[in-house]
Amino acid sequence: MLTAKQRELLLFIDERLKAGGISPSFDEMREALDLRSKSGVHRLISALEERGFIRRLPNRARALEVVKLPETAPAARPMQAVPAPANDTLDLPLHGRIAAGTPIEALQGTETFPVPAALLGPGEHYALEVSGDSMVDEGILDGDFALIRKVDTARDGEIVVALIDNEEATLKTYRREGRMIRLDPANSRYEPQRYDGGRVIIQGRLAGLIRRY
Repeated sequence: MLTAKQRELLLFIDERLKAGGISPSFDEMREALDLRSKSGVHRLISALEERGFIRRLPNRARALEVVKLPETAPAARPMQAVPAPANDTLDLPLHGRIAAGTPIEALQGTETFPVPAALLGPGEHYALEVSGDSMVDEGILDGDFALIRKVDTARDGEIVVALIDNEEATLKTYRREGRMIRLDPANSRYEPQRYDGGRVIIQGRLAGLIRRY
């Protein structure tokens, strides 16, 4: 799946090749996509090449070949989405640390966290730094950054941000048990947490994970 900028650049290159047989220069690509620098063009070209949409021809200046075009997708219904900036990186709100163990106080910070736009789907997102080890069996480790899509409902088996008693948040797998909500860890050292449904508010669903080394 291509980002909007990747798709725009691919179609622009294809149009120029069909019109004159020569791929556009990096300056022309930058201007056509309203990018701030050539480095943004380089990143887009590399991403298209890795995904098999274009190929660089050796020993020829400005030599790009369009291998394939994206399939035409049906018109999507309007939805709220964070627009991707020119360099295909989004600055998500970073809302503090969230427990992957015992619930901790929900923090609302003012910092931002840069995320590649290609990692996110439609909708509004935010980031949380993971604290604790209770989700390790799901590959979620202490210090990871969880990318959360804002939603207020969840289905059984989804990993969610659950706000408990309006003051504590935790990252767990959601399960419904009648009137009760069970929040399951992914570590045998921890027990599931059970709460009356009225005590739990869903604040988002896990959409991705970033780990720094």
